[in-house]
Amino acid sequence: MNKFKLLSLLILGLFFFSCGSNSDKKTSYFKLKTDENKTEFQLGETIQGSIENLKDRQIDSIRLFFQHTYLETLIQETSFSVALENTKLGRQKLEAIVFSEGETDTISNNFKIYNNQAPKAYTYKVIKKYPHDSQSYTQGLEFYQDTLYESTGQYGNSSLRKLNLETGEVLNKINLDKSYFGEGLTILNNKLYLLTWREKEGLIYNLDTFKQTGTFGYNQSKEGWGLCNDGEKLYKSDGTEKIWILDAETLAEKDFIQVATNTKIYSKFNELEWVDGKIYANTYQFPSVTIINPKNGAIEGVIDFRGLREQLSNLPSLDPQNHVLNGIAYNPNTKKLYVTGKNWDTIFEVKIIEK
Repeated sequence: MNKFKLLSLLILGLFFFSCGSNSDKKTSYFKLKTDENKTEFQLGETIQGSIENLKDRQIDSIRLFFQHTYLETLIQETSFSVALENTKLGRQKLEAIVFSEGETDTISNNFKIYNNQAPKAYTYKVIKKYPHDSQSYTQGLEFYQDTLYESTGQYGNSSLRKLNLETGEVLNKINLDKSYFGEGLTILNNKLYLLTWREKEGLIYNLDTFKQTGTFGYNQSKEGWGLCNDGEKLYKSDGTEKIWILDAETLAEKDFIQVATNTKIYSKFNELEWVDGKIYANTYQFPSVTIINPKNGAIEGVIDFRGLREQLSNLPSLDPQNHVLNGIAYNPNTKKLYVTGKNWDTIFEVKIIEK
């Protein structure tokens, strides 16, 4: 037999051996099952279930994990219960590592966790109106030491601005590179952080000079939408149901919450603002602002801003799909809340009223 035929047979043999190995791949000996196959829960409820032993194997122990956190080890027991008390909402995973006859088997189930209370409903009252540049496609709006800062979007027209609230005058402005679509901003420790939309990059500026001092990547998050901070951490939305929690020093995405009510998981949160321990979030293309618990993602309230847009002087020139409510600024020194929108000619000081 020549070398070519021998090599061909060896390759053919390896091929069939590989195919046979894949077809004999071990299936799971166990199944994680909940009572009544339930997959949706609310805070305060308990996930109850058991590990089904499909092949009647000898189980040594079972280690349980929920939301990637170790819960307990079961010995001579296959039933489990997970109390949903202080847990995050959204899509979560329950995992079990089964140790059996010298082997390990990892099984899991996915669940949706909702809040146990419906959001409170709020409306508003306009206290005062201020002029706003109607050429400003507002993406971010934030007070820092009684001064108002704004970021604007659109490729070729994105900018960073320092404003005089009373007069609407732009006190300082820089334009972003044409390759950037500006998004939300926040200010912490005299540094201004500004998101870009699909460029997977955030920009860092010196607050006093508007000189760019650095950039940061998005890591796991999809896009750049809204940004705020609690004085220690940054919170970033990316258009999905997730709000990412960033380390203030490294800007690494350390964790995230998922936003949900008592019945549904929500997404498309655009501008973010930190207001007295809560995240206020504008939902893109909706005339409303949600009040989010930053610890678990629960929507605790919804502010209905319908009718506000109709008070604009430049309403006839606006597109109802693009020129929407977007821009929330809270001054912690005066306890006053302000909202505006994309290309709106007015910033509104509003008072929030529970319905």
